[in-house]
Amino acid sequence: MALGLVTAGESHGPALVAILTGVPAGLRLDREAIDADLRRRQQGYGRSPRQKLEADQVEVLAGLRHGRTLGTPLALVVRNRDHANWAWGMSPWPPEGEPSGKGSRPVTLPRPGHADLAGVLKYGHEDVRNALERASARHTAVHVAAGAVARALLRELGIEVVGRPVEIGGETTDSGMREATDAARQDRDTLGGIVEVVAVGVPPGFGSYSEKRERLDARIAFALMGIQAVKGVEVGDGFALARRRGTEAHDEIDPGLTRRTNRAGGIEAGISNGEPIIVRAAMKPLPTLMRPLDSVDLATGDSAQALVERSDVQAVEALAVVAEAAVAFELAGAALDKLGGDAMVDVLEALAAYLARIGDRWRSR
Repeated sequence: MALGLVTAGESHGPALVAILTGVPAGLRLDREAIDADLRRRQQGYGRSPRQKLEADQVEVLAGLRHGRTLGTPLALVVRNRDHANWAWGMSPWPPEGEPSGKGSRPVTLPRPGHADLAGVLKYGHEDVRNALERASARHTAVHVAAGAVARALLRELGIEVVGRPVEIGGETTDSGMREATDAARQDRDTLGGIVEVVAVGVPPGFGSYSEKRERLDARIAFALMGIQAVKGVEVGDGFALARRRGTEAHDEIDPGLTRRTNRAGGIEAGISNGEPIIVRAAMKPLPTLMRPLDSVDLATGDSAQALVERSDVQAVEALAVVAEAAVAFELAGAALDKLGGDAMVDVLEALAAYLARIGDRWRSR
């Protein structure tokens, strides 16, 4: 069975849920390691006070026994601890009593750059909250939990995936990124940036050129573009390759089938080529602003200013963690597509057999 993921949950609802299918039996999971990734997602110099309100932790409802996967669907839950303040406004059933707490008033002021307007038009909602709750980046928490499962699987295969911010607000040094964040906070504004994810230890042969949906670069790009606020993705040298000649764009091959360079970012023709996989994602400035942009009140049709909600100044460090999880999940899926196996012992035996087959042509790992 192919590795699959379905998530559910709203930003201020009771919880976020992920159901993973196709996870082989016998994979050991560490609750503290998953929780550590969840904490990393909440950290960062520009994060909002909400991250201090909610210390995310994973719960497992199914598919795990005594720390090992059972080969059945794995159900993960991350509770929204702030839901107590939204119990009336985000009640799944018609709430009883007088409106109280947060979310009790309809939202009619869509924010430019968010899902607000497009969401209410597409789904026929009257209250913008019905769109913004699911579109919120809050639900990336459960994607990070799923990514932690994928990273555990990849480690068994000798593969490590690491994400990091490389640019925030146009600045590329640690001090510059912090100064840009401070300046934007002072101006009650927001910033975007760029993150990079590197996967090392990936053998050649993950992905395929036979169908475009099986191309590894396409799968990774899809996963990254599906993250909130991401507006661009590149693999390897990406857009810079368009400005070079062919003799300066490709990675020449030496004996042992190693490469002198890695401009392709470890993927050629949709297949991993044995070099580190390097991808980057560009994040736009966050659309929830303390200095709201012009909008229209959907209730009256009059000009107005967009909804103001608690916001990060920038969440690029958090994106690095979410992007890391997204890449890990796609690589784990591609690994299982290549190697198969209902149990980890079968996956590992298949990997050993595959590496033995190509070992006389490809360098030893």
